[in-house]
Amino acid sequence: MTEGVEITGPLLDRFDEILTPEALGFVATLQREFDPRRRELLAARQARQEELSAGGTLDFLPGTAHVRESEWRVAPPAPGLEDRRVEITGPVDRKMTINALNSGAKVWLADFEDANSPTWENTINGQLNLRDALDRTIDFESGGKAYALRPDGELATIVVRPRGWHLPEKHVLVDGARMSGSLLDFGLYFFHCAQRQIAKGRGPYFYLPKMESHLEARLWNDVFVRAQELLGIPRGTIRATVLIETYPAAFEMEEILYELREHSAGLNAGRWDYLFSVIKKFRTRGREFLLPERNAVTMTAPFMRAYTELLVRTCHKRGAHAIGGMAAFIPSRRDPEVNKVALEKVRADKTRESGDGFDGSWVAHPDLVPICREVFDGVLGDRPNQLDRRREDVHVAAEDLLAVSKTPGEITEAGLRGNVDVGLRYLAAWMGGNGAAAIHNLMEDAATAEISRSQVWQWIHNDIALADTGAVVTRELVERIIEEELAGIAAGPGYDEKLYAQATALFKEVALDDDFAEFLTLPAYERMP
Repeated sequence: MTEGVEITGPLLDRFDEILTPEALGFVATLQREFDPRRRELLAARQARQEELSAGGTLDFLPGTAHVRESEWRVAPPAPGLEDRRVEITGPVDRKMTINALNSGAKVWLADFEDANSPTWENTINGQLNLRDALDRTIDFESGGKAYALRPDGELATIVVRPRGWHLPEKHVLVDGARMSGSLLDFGLYFFHCAQRQIAKGRGPYFYLPKMESHLEARLWNDVFVRAQELLGIPRGTIRATVLIETYPAAFEMEEILYELREHSAGLNAGRWDYLFSVIKKFRTRGREFLLPERNAVTMTAPFMRAYTELLVRTCHKRGAHAIGGMAAFIPSRRDPEVNKVALEKVRADKTRESGDGFDGSWVAHPDLVPICREVFDGVLGDRPNQLDRRREDVHVAAEDLLAVSKTPGEITEAGLRGNVDVGLRYLAAWMGGNGAAAIHNLMEDAATAEISRSQVWQWIHNDIALADTGAVVTRELVERIIEEELAGIAAGPGYDEKLYAQATALFKEVALDDDFAEFLTLPAYERMP
């Protein structure tokens, strides 16, 4: 179809509408021009990890002090992104696309990353769904219920999250090598939908995940410049919000904004991946960076407060939006008491964020849009954002971001079992093609699965004694708990023996092996057809 490009995945119904020779030529150009730098930056990540494992630390960069000390601002908010008080996230399947756009949220994060299992079908169908949504031709039927976009009223602004720099796309080969998943997701959407979004006065806009340095942001900016040039779109039309969800990125927030300043739409506090990154980056450093079990780590922990307050101050200093973290609760149709307790926590979380100066926040379910909107309405009123709140009272030093050991909480058998249970359930869902899995009234995605398996790995390698039983966390103990939790799952609804066999083998690999897998999605992807 296109010279040097090979499609190894099946060409299913309508895939030819996305995988056109022109679109493949466009993404191949991006791959050839930018993939060498992507690989160099991934190697730089590994070198930095080796420094940290050898006793190094993280700090604000001396070489970029001039960026932090000089006067500059990012581009003004783009149309459709001035008011972001409620953002809903979710995968790009057909039903979610319709529900998210109809939800009443200001923005929909259309997710090809952590909430999406990157099967070939999901990847290309997601592109079709977004294009159909922009053309208002999308519909869906399930269980006798029909779904369609509202004919009137405001729909959420689409902001697409491509895969992170580390993830490949094995079904598209360019000159014999796997294509970058980031460049494929971005490139296909930009080629087919940029003009569609421009015609509607909104976009094209993106969320950028998993970056660890401002040099990675510079690469994205260069991709944006080149993509706009190739399609004759004015430079600066693209806007991108960066998730600050890795530990190193927290020390380079201003530099990341600076690199993307003509295309920047702000920063987001990606709390779950941030916790995973804390564990990953300092996993070999003993108990200095040991976190209590996941549910005990709240946003009021000193190192998390430092992170979020610095994010708001940094963004507003530079005229950029600061977007808060995820409310992952899924309301129960059967248990009002569960709803009451959980909604009180959601309200408290959003009240804290709005009070801290965030301009908006995330929810994972349409039923949470009203409560998030109500809280931010109470602070914003008719204003679209809080960019005027400069938070000059905030002063965060490197040691504040690194104060992990001050986090209160315990490590219990229940916490260990919870990590195993979530890890197994989520990996089975992911291997089955579902990247946003409802587990125990929470919307779990790859980020929370990463926390689950990395905590188990860290506890084993630090001989942690459980606070409630006194048992030391060993490989043998975890293997026994895996079998016990698996038996409980097998006795419940929805059990698929084949998927759980794959999930169990994968969880053991990423939680129990001596070598720590950088991302569980990498070995998981290799197991996927």
